[in-house]
Amino acid sequence: MATLALPRAESWRPRLVAPLWHTLALVLLLVTLTAGGALFQLRAHANPALTAHHPNAAPLYLSLILAEWGLFYYVWKGGLQRTGIPLGELIGGRWSRGRDLPVDAAVAAGMWAVWTLVSLGLQRALAPDHAASIQALLPRTALEAVLWVGLSVSAGICEETVFRGYFQTQLHALTGHRWLAVVLQALLFGIAHGYQGVAACLKIALYGGVFGAIASWRKSLRPGMMAHAWTDIASGLLFR
Repeated sequence: MATLALPRAESWRPRLVAPLWHTLALVLLLVTLTAGGALFQLRAHANPALTAHHPNAAPLYLSLILAEWGLFYYVWKGGLQRTGIPLGELIGGRWSRGRDLPVDAAVAAGMWAVWTLVSLGLQRALAPDHAASIQALLPRTALEAVLWVGLSVSAGICEETVFRGYFQTQLHALTGHRWLAVVLQALLFGIAHGYQGVAACLKIALYGGVFGAIASWRKSLRPGMMAHAWTDIASGLLFR
């Protein structure tokens, strides 16, 4: 007697969210930006005078905010609209019930608390490897603090959309393996921050893996967006 075999859950895969060339171009852009940042860090290590004085960071923050939203626009208009996938579908839909917001906020708070503990452990396990220019560019004035918050919120929304949304979904569609996609997007996330040093790159890749797993579990980027934004805000204003 013939039997009907039920498909395994892993046999399902999402459709591509963008053409393959679009993804390769984005990877190339991220690698190029990272290489430029790494070269600047090498110059800063070789010539400490470059970071000896705290510069006016406001123009840098504004340019980074524009860059974050530029990546967001590239993913949304250049990628999703070519395949007809709504942005809301990538993010995880809308809050449909009154308790969705507090639940996602609670998940975000838990993510931040867990990541803070993991970071403390990594700081003890890994040798310090701070980028030469990072500490000098943290906010010092009230205006810089306000712009830092804007940059942090932008990074939370845009980077979660790009890495945990676009890359993770695209890699799942290409490989057919959800957890491999989580790992690969985390590696890309770490590489994109490689200018901060090797130890920081490894730490940020782990960060991306944790946030990718949560996004896969919740089927939403919203908790990660909130946790990401608060992590960046706290790193610049509270835990410097």
